[in-house]
Amino acid sequence: MNDLAEVKAAARKAAFARRAEAHAARLPGVAALLSGVLAGYRGVAVSGYLPIRSEIDPRDAMEEAAAHGPVAVPVIMGAGLPLRFSRWVPGGALREGPFGAMVPEVDDFIEPEILIVPLVAFDRSGGRLGYGGGFYDRTLEILRARRATLAIGFAYGAQESGGLPLEPTDQPLDMVVTEAEVIAFGPRA
Repeated sequence: MNDLAEVKAAARKAAFARRAEAHAARLPGVAALLSGVLAGYRGVAVSGYLPIRSEIDPRDAMEEAAAHGPVAVPVIMGAGLPLRFSRWVPGGALREGPFGAMVPEVDDFIEPEILIVPLVAFDRSGGRLGYGGGFYDRTLEILRARRATLAIGFAYGAQESGGLPLEPTDQPLDMVVTEAEVIAFGPRA
């Protein structure tokens, strides 16, 4: 294992502990600010996610967005491949996908323009530490090469970290929404 991989593993471990503690607090209305952000993009195709483990839950915001336009969730197609996004509807039939993430029972793939991105840790410059599979990094790189794609990290404020160990392939977030604030990052070169 190289030094960067070890540093990332240590950062993930610490961030998972902070996330678990924040999740255990069970704060109501954690997606309210996310709903407000998405309200400015009514009708635009959005990808959310169905939370696993201690991830912050975006479903209230996803349900609201689904009343105005298409909403999808990520489907892992295989190791080393980009994500695809299957149309999701509130209350729709689901099946278990990789890593225990639920996905629509029948795939109806769409291409979102806004991705609500789960994460392990984030920083104030748009850096994101995920689970380590690179799925969102690969996917965002492809989508952003086609057209403007907004990546919104959704996390508990406790997941903020300074000086994340990032690599050139790590795709930056355009904003982070927590239960308490919206952090927008300036235009990227």
